[in-house]
Amino acid sequence: MRIISGIYKGKKILQPIDKKTRPLKDITKEGVFNILEHSNILNFKIKNSKILDIFSGTGSFGIECLSREAKSVTFVENYLPAVSILKKNIVNLNLEKKSFVLINDFMKIDFTYLNDTFDLIFLDPPFKDNNISDLFEIIYLKKLIKKDSLIILHRHKKTEDDIHKNYEIIENRLYGLSKIFFLKLR
Repeated sequence: MRIISGIYKGKKILQPIDKKTRPLKDITKEGVFNILEHSNILNFKIKNSKILDIFSGTGSFGIECLSREAKSVTFVENYLPAVSILKKNIVNLNLEKKSFVLINDFMKIDFTYLNDTFDLIFLDPPFKDNNISDLFEIIYLKKLIKKDSLIILHRHKKTEDDIHKNYEIIENRLYGLSKIFFLKLR
C-alpha cells in the first residue's frame, strides 16, 4: 500500500498481517480524495484542516490527509496489532508532531479535554458493526464537528445503515464492495 499524492507520494505504508484489519483499498481511497479535491458540491480543502480518523486501522486515510498537508490527524483505534503498525507508519514518515493516537473504543473516549472540533471525520467501522446511528449521535453530542464540517462514512455496499436524523447525505459512491457516504450536519 502506498500514499497516492502529496508530500509523501509513493511512500509505502505498512499493512496489517492479519485479517481483522481491513485497509481501505487504493481504488476507494483514490476515489474519495478525487471527490474531496474536485467536487463543487462538497467545497472542502484538506490543506490546514483538522482530521479525526475513527477506526483508523493502520492509518491509511489519515496519513494520506497528512501527505496532502492537513494540519493534524487524530487517529482512533483500539485493536492493538493495528495500533502498533499505525505508530510505525507515523514514525517512519516523521509525522509525530501532526498525529495524535487515541487507543480506545471511540464510544468510550472523553473528547472534552481536546476542546476542539474537526473539519473532517472519517468513519471506517467494521462492516459487521450495526451501531452507525450511535456513532453519529456521539459525534453530535460531543460537538466534534461544526456546521461546515464533513463526515465520510465507509461501509460495505450491501449494508443498510440508519443515518442519524441530524445529518444529510451530500454525495455517495460505490467502489467495488465499498459504499462511501459524504455527510454534513443539517
